Amino acid sequence: MFNSNNEGERRPRPRFHREGESVSARPARPRFTREGENRPKPFGFNSERSFTGERSFNGERREGRGERPFGGERREVRGERPFGGKPKRNNGLYSARKQQTYREQHEDMTKPVRLNKYLANAGICSRREADDFIQAGVITVNGVTVDNLGVKVLPTDDIRFHNQPVRRERKVYILLNKPKNTVTTTDDPQERHTVIDIVRNACAERIYPVGRLDRNTTGVLLLTNDGDLAAKLTHPKFNKKKIYAVTLDRDLDEVDEAIVRAGVVLDDERIVPDALEFPKADRRHIGLEIHSGQNRVVRRIFEKVGYKVVNLDRVSFAGLTKKNVGRGKWRFLTPKEVSFLQMGNF
Repeated sequence: MFNSNNEGERRPRPRFHREGESVSARPARPRFTREGENRPKPFGFNSERSFTGERSFNGERREGRGERPFGGERREVRGERPFGGKPKRNNGLYSARKQQTYREQHEDMTKPVRLNKYLANAGICSRREADDFIQAGVITVNGVTVDNLGVKVLPTDDIRFHNQPVRRERKVYILLNKPKNTVTTTDDPQERHTVIDIVRNACAERIYPVGRLDRNTTGVLLLTNDGDLAAKLTHPKFNKKKIYAVTLDRDLDEVDEAIVRAGVVLDDERIVPDALEFPKADRRHIGLEIHSGQNRVVRRIFEKVGYKVVNLDRVSFAGLTKKNVGRGKWRFLTPKEVSFLQMGNF
């Protein structure tokens, strides 16, 4: 601060000392400029502990939990995760602890169900295969062999398959972002790559895809062992919404666009899209929302007006999206998502 009387001359810095003590009696501030005299090390360097962990002045950090040397990479120690982040989902390899568990729905123990449905829900086989096993006489109910189709059983009955008790298995729901060159089937006679090969290590239960996607169609695909939910999602009366990202071989003409919006007749049924948008600047890339369950319905719609679908990706199915799921990866559905599907909130 400048003196107002002598401009440019600084005031002396005040000294604070005890009452009655002269300034000269105050011990001098130590200076560390003499040769051979070491400057005291600040706290945190070459000490037992520091603010950020145990380390020495030369930059070497002692073994700690998730610590790293200066400029080095973090490494995991004792199973700790750096930065407290979530474990990386590596191609759907979840631990048993991380797998989603779902609340069992209330089941009426006095309500009979068809035997083939009971076997399918237990994960033994499909309903069609169950009919073959029933006719072959390998199913017993309460000790009696059953070979009649249409027989109904109670959940409390003793049902055996090849003399082994049949137990209901837990429900599993998996969302897969299907890649190209993959067939949507549980078993392929031509030994091509299937969606089941991708999720083979996901669970011990026998799961199967809900609906079908073409071999070169990518996107959202649900796999489950919940037969009731699968039937609900595949039946056309439930009006499920499906959204596709379509890429055509050329721009869609305005006249042809009007024809598609008005509806195209396929197999004696008029298919009217719920929405048709152009998400990009050109007219080759189309967003199409539809609820029809016909086979290859999107490709056939545009083939009807003279266009070829180059790429087809299903970005949403019954409210499920592939957000944060890479191509060829999968994840378990959350209990909230399962509840929405079971309630029909598509």
